[in-house]
Amino acid sequence: MTDYLSVSSLTKYLKLKFNKDPYLERVYVTGQVSNFRRRPNHQYFSLKDENAVIKATMWAKDFKTLGFELEEGMKINVVGRIDLYEPNGSYSIIIERADPDGVGVLALRFEQLKEKLAKAGYFEDTHKRPLPRFPKKIGVITSVSGAVIRDIITTVSRRFSGVSIVLFPTKVQGDGSSQEIVANIKRANQLKDLDVLIVGRGGGTIEDLWAFNEESVVEAIFESHLPVISSVGHETDTTLSDFVADRRAATPTAAAELATPVTKADVLAFLSESRQRSYQATLARIETLEERLAKSRQSVIFRQPERLYDSYVQKIDYLCTEMTSNMRHIYSHNKQKAELLEQRLLGLELMGKIQKNQTTLAYLKRLLLTTMTNQYDSKLARFERVQDALLSLDTSHIVARGYAIVKQNGQILSSVEALEKSSLLQIVMRDGQLEVEVEHVKKSNI
Repeated sequence: MTDYLSVSSLTKYLKLKFNKDPYLERVYVTGQVSNFRRRPNHQYFSLKDENAVIKATMWAKDFKTLGFELEEGMKINVVGRIDLYEPNGSYSIIIERADPDGVGVLALRFEQLKEKLAKAGYFEDTHKRPLPRFPKKIGVITSVSGAVIRDIITTVSRRFSGVSIVLFPTKVQGDGSSQEIVANIKRANQLKDLDVLIVGRGGGTIEDLWAFNEESVVEAIFESHLPVISSVGHETDTTLSDFVADRRAATPTAAAELATPVTKADVLAFLSESRQRSYQATLARIETLEERLAKSRQSVIFRQPERLYDSYVQKIDYLCTEMTSNMRHIYSHNKQKAELLEQRLLGLELMGKIQKNQTTLAYLKRLLLTTMTNQYDSKLARFERVQDALLSLDTSHIVARGYAIVKQNGQILSSVEALEKSSLLQIVMRDGQLEVEVEHVKKSNI
């Protein structure tokens, strides 16, 4: 009778085979990354070539030390072991280390970080600051024992001996070097009297120069308010600090020359040239003025100065004569107008008209006074008649003469039409009021 294995038993057997096979304990595989989507912790994707696909797993601790950004379609060389996952019966490679195929890890990381920072705008020319023409104090971030600081001091002293140099001793390679570079860039920016900053070191491998490719160093240079000159490695070496810095120098000597664009010899030559130009310009100006003075001395105005104001004297005489003539004409004209107006006023006999109008005015005053008096007396008499009529209609006066007012429910009665037997009435008299009840209604006309 044949014995049948369970699926679990078969899977466990296969897993045991995978685990004990010496050829599968450590495998070296080249493949293209497929189905990669970055996850918070462990990474799950596939490796493939043109004929096959294998699932791949990379634990979080190994992925953190990868050293470059894993991307879809990237070809990589991996070291790991083969494992079988029992719940679904699938096998996969557990990756312990990975490197880009055909290129170094740091080279790939350099290109990836360069692309990232370029997209963020760190390398744009609009952010570059101009270097000062006449710096008084230069900051240098480099190793205290290297040749860089000696070259910079020598070059600056030769070009402009009055410039001060402030050294920020810095570890420029190895563990902690990028943190020191960032800290010293921030320290330099806190000093108020620095004019420009040189960040650099000597040549070396990409590993030696890597501190100047760290993103934190690039950000510190970008955020510096001091202009920064990058001088990292030899002329053929390139770091991300070179791209973000305001200027890049191939050597420490070139950096010192950029930091002191104008030498003391240039200043002295400029002053000498300026003095010579000023002397020549002043000399030419004096000669020109002397020529003008000589010409002026020969002028007829200086030889016969009275001719300068002859025309003005003549013009004044003419204006005085014209002004006198105009004033006489105006006086004569206004005198004639005054005499004419005087004759017209005499012809109007104004005094007679004034006396006549005064007599008329006096008459009208008397007439107005008489009319107003008559009107007042007439209005007063009419007012008294109306007043007497109103008083005769006053109920208090009517009652005082012996009459009475009959009311029902507060309403004055003027007829017996609406009265019935037993109706209650109020009779208002001069000195009081009576409450009465109707016993009989008799109609009659007064």
